[in-house]
Amino acid sequence: MSPSRSSLLRRIPPLPVAALLLLVAGAMAGLVSAVADHRATIWLVGLVLTGAPVVWHTLRGMLRGQFAADIVAAMAIVGAAALGEPLAGLVVVIMQTGGEALEAWAVERASNAVAALEADAPRSAHRLDASERVHDIDVGQIELGDRLLIRAGELVPCDGVVDSGTSLVDTSRLTGEPVPIRVAAGTPLPSGALNGSGAFTLRATRVAAESQYARIVELVRHAQASRSPLQRLADRWAVWFTPFTLLVCLVAWFVSHDASRVLAVLVVATPCPLILAAPVAFIGGVNRAARRGVIVRHGSALESLARVNTAVFDKTGTLTVGRPEVAELTAYHGADADAMLADAAAVEQGSGHLLARVLVAHAEARGLTIARADDAHETPGRGVLGRVANRRVAVGSARYVREVMPASADALDALDVSHDGLRAWIAVEAEPNRAPHLARVEFADRLRPQLTPLFARLRALGVDDVELLSGDQSASVARVAQTLGITRHAGDLRPEDKLARVAALQADGRHVLMVGDGTNDAPALSLASVGVALAGHGGGVSAEAADVVLLVDDLARVVDAVAIGQDTMRIARQSIAVGLGLSVVGMGLALIGVLPPTLGAVAQEVIDVAVIVNALRAARG
Repeated sequence: MSPSRSSLLRRIPPLPVAALLLLVAGAMAGLVSAVADHRATIWLVGLVLTGAPVVWHTLRGMLRGQFAADIVAAMAIVGAAALGEPLAGLVVVIMQTGGEALEAWAVERASNAVAALEADAPRSAHRLDASERVHDIDVGQIELGDRLLIRAGELVPCDGVVDSGTSLVDTSRLTGEPVPIRVAAGTPLPSGALNGSGAFTLRATRVAAESQYARIVELVRHAQASRSPLQRLADRWAVWFTPFTLLVCLVAWFVSHDASRVLAVLVVATPCPLILAAPVAFIGGVNRAARRGVIVRHGSALESLARVNTAVFDKTGTLTVGRPEVAELTAYHGADADAMLADAAAVEQGSGHLLARVLVAHAEARGLTIARADDAHETPGRGVLGRVANRRVAVGSARYVREVMPASADALDALDVSHDGLRAWIAVEAEPNRAPHLARVEFADRLRPQLTPLFARLRALGVDDVELLSGDQSASVARVAQTLGITRHAGDLRPEDKLARVAALQADGRHVLMVGDGTNDAPALSLASVGVALAGHGGGVSAEAADVVLLVDDLARVVDAVAIGQDTMRIARQSIAVGLGLSVVGMGLALIGVLPPTLGAVAQEVIDVAVIVNALRAARG
């Protein structure tokens, strides 16, 4: 029994319950009389056989304290049998059982995202042994560090890094990016990506059960199994709808003294839309979000998304891309910047340092020819020294360059070597004992594109307050906020500081959407009305703490999530309101004698189907 029903049961007035029991007892007596009078027909026998399970199920629920809307249906079935209106009763039976079947069909229809994910999941893999022989294995047998052969047209079976070979890989199902990406050694790939051309080997970094594809399936399944608060609200309305129906039945009896009118009211009052519309809309919204790469982890997140009016963003990795790039390259004393960059990339090719890879990628992006370096030697954490075509090349900190090329000291002393960000120096010595050419490389974490339209879309959806909270330096946070037009911002924040700010906003009555990607964001993500994590940056603790997970590294999906939440809750409320409204209208028509029982049952069936079909609109888009 749900908590909402158990708490409401204690508040149900005893009179309607007593009236219900009296009505059931009287109806059963009438049924016995009808059979004794030999007025039972094959329709009545059919009603008894098909309606008895429904009535018995309802009575068992009442014994367990579950007083919900199916009581009205049971009363209508018993009343139809007692009054010799088997056709009306059979329509109610069809309505009750058919409504449940329709819900199951709707759930299956709305759950195609999970079914498709599971059906398309990788099943097998090709493991390479030390002798380069191929062994076909089940994906569950993949171990960390395994080298796997991925042939053309096959799915990547687990998360990994390309070990050798090149190919074009389609990641559109996972990232939404329609253009295949070119992969080579060192390229990370998620499970579920489709290899388009050429074979390559992959080094497994996660087992299949913990890889991206498996996480997607599990998150979607978990979200669909959860229950929306609006669904519980529907249960509460259903509990109180029963006394209201009994009241209308009493009015119908006192107005007409016609038992068939009372039966007609019961038939029309069967409120299947109230029970079915909300969950159908909720499931549709969850799957609509999943198709956009947005995983709603539990039911309350959809309603919370529909109510948010304040958005709080982390900076690094959220509003920025989360990895350094070459922002500026400055060569001094007439040196050729591109030539120095090419030499630096040559000695950095063998380094595993992040900034070294960024420097090499920048040189490649500029179309520079990168020669092969000789005698390259790296001092971890400081720099690298090597030789390119008889030129000594050093890349690293100013102190490191001074140490390995003492002739550069005077030139460095004349330059500003202090900095508050990521910086590297390049020194190229063409001749021994002569001052080398110098260049400075500035690294920065650039802003994501299209952020200004994103904030405009949020404001259009009613999110009128945006804040930027970050653990980065306040000066850096202020520059980003100014660029984006965000007036409320703070830097140098610890996790507890972010948590306190979110708590203060909610204490002021704001419904807070928190977007972050790091472990330090996890407390604030947990506390916020809705926490949104970017799984594209690794997920981890932040994804576990969040209510919504973006599988696509695209902040525009945050706006999509808010819009889907608003649409879903609007459709759910609309379906409930329309269903109850039409039922009340039908009850009024039955009360004044316009709708006889059989016609009323048909009308209610039409209402049920129309409302549920309307709720299915939440899955579209």
